Amino acid sequence: MGINRKHLAISFISSSLPSVESRSLRFALASTLALVVVLGVVLPVAGSPPAQGAPFAELQKSLVRDGFAEAEIRALYSRPEAALDHEGITAYFLHREATLNYDQFLSESSIQKAVSYLKLHEKALEEATKRHGVKGEIVTAILLVESRLGANTGKQSVLNTLSNLAAIGDPYTRDSLWNTYVSRKAPDEKEAFNKWATRKSTWAYQELKAYLQYVKSQGLDPFSVRGSYAGALGFAQFVPSSVLAYGRDGDKDGKVDLHQHEDAIDSIAYYLKQHGWEPKLDREKAFSVLLRYNNSKYYADTILKVADRIATR
Repeated sequence: MGINRKHLAISFISSSLPSVESRSLRFALASTLALVVVLGVVLPVAGSPPAQGAPFAELQKSLVRDGFAEAEIRALYSRPEAALDHEGITAYFLHREATLNYDQFLSESSIQKAVSYLKLHEKALEEATKRHGVKGEIVTAILLVESRLGANTGKQSVLNTLSNLAAIGDPYTRDSLWNTYVSRKAPDEKEAFNKWATRKSTWAYQELKAYLQYVKSQGLDPFSVRGSYAGALGFAQFVPSSVLAYGRDGDKDGKVDLHQHEDAIDSIAYYLKQHGWEPKLDREKAFSVLLRYNNSKYYADTILKVADRIATR
């Protein structure tokens, strides 16, 4: 004769329950628990660690191990905004710097906008020059190329971007991403993808920690800041570690907000100074310092050309 598993579960759990006045209530509780046993349903427990294989499960464990408050991390990644973005990561992997058209920033319309920006923010640019020795034309050129003078800072959640990139350090997540998305668009690049994922996830994890420190210091909702597909934010397009190290309160309002022009201007000038910029720098040295901002010769050359064009107006 077969065993009635439901009856067995109810009998066992009912006997282990504390005394309950109402028999009907006691039976209802036992039935619910029996359903958990029979169907394998797992009821979430507040504050409990995420299940293995759940989105960002391993990432959360790492953050807690590194000193972030467990309750805050669990609550953060329990929010509906936290989601894996396989398509976004795939697009980032397939992105190539060489395909960018930096010449667009040398167009007459772009230069005119840059000249107007320099005049509009003349005071902030002059103050940054006095403090850090970086000419306003250089700062303006960087702002033009990085965010079109603040008009285009990116629409991606910085928290999600960095969390997704950091998460691919976990083999389960990385393999899932490859099998579901990347292999369809780059079937012959699995080895390259794995190397990229290992390198990028290590970098992103450090930037994620810096980002969480930054938003906490500024009293910001971690999901409120938008940025690029690579996790850069603000008019200056700083990565979070650069915001922590070089972000400046240019408008003296007590906050470092790179979505404010004065803060962005002062932060760029301070960053360049800290990486070797000096007044009356020769072109070769200026070029090498700009490579510290973006390690692209095409980029550095464009910044200098834009600055030259602005200076002649």
